[in-house]
Amino acid sequence: MSIPQSLLEQSIQINVQHALAEDIGDGDITALLTPENEHATATIISRENMVLAGRPWVDALISQYDPTVQIVWLKEDGELVNAGEAFLKLAGSARSLLTVERPALNFIQTLSAVATKAAFYVKQLEGTQTKLLDTRKTLPGLRIAQKYAVTIGGGQNHRLGLFDAFLIKENHIMAAGGIAQAIAQAHRIAPNKPVEVEVETWDELNQALEAGADIVMLDNFSQQQMIDAVKHVAGRCKLEASGNITLDNLREVASTGVDYISMGVLTKDVTAVDLSMRFNA
Repeated sequence: MSIPQSLLEQSIQINVQHALAEDIGDGDITALLTPENEHATATIISRENMVLAGRPWVDALISQYDPTVQIVWLKEDGELVNAGEAFLKLAGSARSLLTVERPALNFIQTLSAVATKAAFYVKQLEGTQTKLLDTRKTLPGLRIAQKYAVTIGGGQNHRLGLFDAFLIKENHIMAAGGIAQAIAQAHRIAPNKPVEVEVETWDELNQALEAGADIVMLDNFSQQQMIDAVKHVAGRCKLEASGNITLDNLREVASTGVDYISMGVLTKDVTAVDLSMRFNA
């Protein structure tokens, strides 16, 4: 999946509005300690190696709060920033720089953490045909932002939400009366949307295959079962591995020949990158 530009832009605006509202409220009282007409320049550095992500959010945030602030990016999203290296310079009202500092850094530290982790995991798959996917296990309110960051790190997006693709699981199958019935109903509801089915047994795999699933998710299959499934399916649909996949066995799973590996760890277990903004003398 790819993020439609209109959805990306809408999400950025919503995220920025929320970030400013929760941090500033009815005014930044601490910034008032600084003289109103004081001008300042600031440099933002990373204290650790990272893949930069989040520029569109920072640009929108600063532009919305104070469009007179000058923004100079020294790095592009997707580029490596080394520990101690500057990647952004700002110039403008000292009060404005102090006010936008935290919400701006919040976006960068979180999204760069996602991009950095995605890039690290993608690197483990070099030499294989398997693509790394994210999941819907995202931080509330930051779904599109985090999925954007995954792509910046070289990963790919699974479905963005419940609206752009079907993922038929056990409860859906039970409610619909079976795998074939669920897939047929999905095709009737939205003929152009991808249909994926999660299966736990070989029999369920065959049912999904025969019913015309576009993608089959192999939930907690053993390595040998995945190898056998790849041979059995022989390209008739895409295969995705999920469940109990870690950094330690990631490449082993990819070696089975599955098309995709999906991992919630890319977005739900995020440790923010350590950043610092310094006023220049």
